[in-house]
Amino acid sequence: MTEKELICVNCPMGCRVTVTMEDGKILDVKGNSCPRGRAYAEKECIRPERILTTTVKIQNGTHPVLPVITDKEIPLDMIFEAMEEVRSVTVEAPVREGDVIIKDLLSTGADLIASRSMDRV
Repeated sequence: MTEKELICVNCPMGCRVTVTMEDGKILDVKGNSCPRGRAYAEKECIRPERILTTTVKIQNGTHPVLPVITDKEIPLDMIFEAMEEVRSVTVEAPVREGDVIIKDLLSTGADLIASRSMDRV
């Protein structure tokens, strides 16, 4: 049996949550003051996810790179593979904020989108 301590980031309370696990299964969650804290702790212990924010190369833009972000979280264990995919992409200016740069990144269901507009020079 193992215990993992987390600080919940779902609200400003920052509850100190303790998760008790055995053989990859959650036995108990303590310390959360709301249901969101419990859900966060369970997800963080079983398969954590993160929003990916990075840049892609852009040709003929006002800057050499374009900031991008996933429109939803992707599994944390896929971040490095996702970054390999992102590094292979070059877009052509102009680009508008919200434009999809990579649809369904690594079959995660998350789109990589432009997080700002960039004009052509």
